[in-house]
Amino acid sequence: MCTFAMNDSQSTHPATHPFDAMNKAPDHHVVLLDNGTVRVLDTKVEPGQRTPVHAHEWPAALYVLSWSDFVRYDPDCNVLLDSRNLAVKPAVGEALWGGPIGPHFVENVGGTVLHILAVEIKEQAAVGA
Repeated sequence: MCTFAMNDSQSTHPATHPFDAMNKAPDHHVVLLDNGTVRVLDTKVEPGQRTPVHAHEWPAALYVLSWSDFVRYDPDCNVLLDSRNLAVKPAVGEALWGGPIGPHFVENVGGTVLHILAVEIKEQAAVGA
């Protein structure tokens, strides 16, 4: 007999950041799984779209489903990252690592959907395991 964990809608380690992505930018993030260890977000930003200001309080493994150039800004509109300046752009199917991100917004300045699957790691001990 097989057993597996289902989505725990009553997470034992809920987000505490006042700008949590699911509270501030729910039109661009869908929770696929949320439990005490991880939260899996399906993130999409269409060409020309800009997200509301939001944050990600946990580090995450990121999986690129589709890529588009984007600019990440802080709440005061200062550029934090412009993907057009990256020496190498992530390919579809590539996995990346990212730390927590404070309040920011993203503008898709490319011509395709920016579509990222983010596995946010809630338990820091699990990162080194």
